Amino acid sequence: MANPSPWPAPSPQTQSQAQPAQAGPPPSAGGLEADLLLDRRRLKRSRALWRGLAVVALLGVLALGFSGAGLDAPGLGGLRGPHVLRLTVSGTITDDRKLLEAIDKAAESDSVRAMVLRVDSPGGTVAGGEGLHAALARFRQAKPLVAVFGGTAASAGYMIAMPAERIFAREGSVTGSIGVLLQSFDAQEAMRMLGLRAEAITSGPLKDQPSPFRPLSDEGRSALRAVVEDLHSQFVRMVAEGRRMPEERVRALADGRIMTGRQALSAGLVDAIGGEEEARAHLAGTHGIDAGLPVRDLRARDLRERTFGAALGEAFGAAAATVLGDSVKSLISEGVGGGLGVDGAWALWQPYRH
Repeated sequence: MANPSPWPAPSPQTQSQAQPAQAGPPPSAGGLEADLLLDRRRLKRSRALWRGLAVVALLGVLALGFSGAGLDAPGLGGLRGPHVLRLTVSGTITDDRKLLEAIDKAAESDSVRAMVLRVDSPGGTVAGGEGLHAALARFRQAKPLVAVFGGTAASAGYMIAMPAERIFAREGSVTGSIGVLLQSFDAQEAMRMLGLRAEAITSGPLKDQPSPFRPLSDEGRSALRAVVEDLHSQFVRMVAEGRRMPEERVRALADGRIMTGRQALSAGLVDAIGGEEEARAHLAGTHGIDAGLPVRDLRARDLRERTFGAALGEAFGAAAATVLGDSVKSLISEGVGGGLGVDGAWALWQPYRH
């Protein structure tokens, strides 16, 4: 049949030259590359599996080791031989069950020779200070305890140092503020401007005292004052017992005033001017505890936190815990209306603000 196209048909040789070359390697080379790729993937999976098993085994060994150490002392202390424990209390003091348990374990540990309590806190809840005071008193019955004040050790921050056999403060440390604080606020005027009115149905006339929605009644004010005075008496008694002073003398100082370290030394609220070096020298001279003995920080952490803390590094774990803890405590202290949290009453140095 004649070709209908006006152009002549290409010859077979020309047609073969016009066809593009096939892309990729020849079939034999392609098969070899696929086999190599499969082998590489199998090798990667095998390595990943063994690495994962090695990590799991390592974490298991660490968990067993730290769980055994936790029975003897908090953190890593049980694995490091004789040492002096350092407990740093900073920020707002609240009730901390893990910390109290860690202090009790430290008191039972054969590797802990003594404790240096470092305080840099304006105070906190009355219940939180009382719990920490009791735990440190139990420790003191078993081992030597000395306290060192930083920039601030006021109110509950001063309370927790009372079990210490000797208290050191800087000349410029802010301390004292022996007292109890219970605050509320009055939102009636703001609610009136917004056209809002609060109603309360209570089982008794004192159930909603104090309340931000109505002023304190005379009966409510009297009842709350009795609570504050009772808590204050407990605080005074702790100071009198810890400082071995008559209660009458403590009450003369327990009007909420703050003092510098030098003033507190003159008043008998601290024993000496100094820091941790002087505290270690006291332990060496009084109890024969070598001043060169290692110092380990007490950290109240559970098994999982100790395990992963060791894997990630002690410094990073401690910094993260400190930042998170201080943030949470600050949020609690600032978000409860100035003293109406779960505890209700605070032993907190709170400078007057207009």
